[in-house]
Amino acid sequence: MTGYLLALAGTAMFSSKAIFVKLAYVENPDALLVLTWRMIFSLPFFAAVCIHALVRRRRAHLAPVGAPMIVRILMLGVFGYLAMILDFEGLIHVSAGLERLVLFTYPVFLILIAAAFFGARITAGNLLAAGVSYAGLALVFVADIPDGGSNVPLGTLLVLGSALSFAIYQLWATGMIAHVGSVLFTALALTGTSLACLAHFFILRNAAELAVSPRYLVLAALTGILATVVPSFMINAGMGRIGAQSTAMISMVSPLFTIYLAVLILNESFTLIDGLGTALVVGGMGYDAWLGLRRRPSQAIDS
Repeated sequence: MTGYLLALAGTAMFSSKAIFVKLAYVENPDALLVLTWRMIFSLPFFAAVCIHALVRRRRAHLAPVGAPMIVRILMLGVFGYLAMILDFEGLIHVSAGLERLVLFTYPVFLILIAAAFFGARITAGNLLAAGVSYAGLALVFVADIPDGGSNVPLGTLLVLGSALSFAIYQLWATGMIAHVGSVLFTALALTGTSLACLAHFFILRNAAELAVSPRYLVLAALTGILATVVPSFMINAGMGRIGAQSTAMISMVSPLFTIYLAVLILNESFTLIDGLGTALVVGGMGYDAWLGLRRRPSQAIDS
């Protein structure tokens, strides 16, 4: 039961990210600024976990992680920054609910990339899942236009770019996770992401532009710690107890958490069309996940 609770709580916390970002945008709709503060708050935790995990491996007399592998993971984290900045830019223009649903369809890109470059087979079930999910997205997209106006297409394209980038990131990450374990990989990759974000900010701007209100700092801290650091390791801990299959199925509820919080806190509208679209997206991606789980055995991630 503990594993399920950890995975569910971690999923809920991850889902709150868009809410905190949207609240920060009320004061200043600047994607790079809020993302930089997010990384300022989260980087010390990820760096500490990296050091702890490396020391633990040495004490356990496990094979050392060589410098080339560490550099590869850090560089993958730099690529992962692209997914983050596109997501945060997109959130300026679309609702938190639509953003979460678009990101939720990233497995479609995984399937397409795997088929195009690795010879994977696309099944009729995959096509059905993708078709149902994107039909649902189209409904939510149309429902979002009255509130977001002409910027909704731009925001949706940016978040789709984020989903594509994340899919590429996931494919590259698979072998690295198997080599070093999920905890060390997560900490190293997000350290690389954080460093890329800070470099981006200070190349374009000066330190004085980090000045924000106390309210903004609180929201950034919540985004960086409560919606990033804590759920990363809660989900890993849950996965270690209940396996990847059960964790993947629990993650299917993540858009529902985001939409509920968006309606409750941000006063975003949620119409019958939104509900139908959401059901199609979650149902389509849930079916795709079920198909994937049928094709491979359960695996617990090394923590």
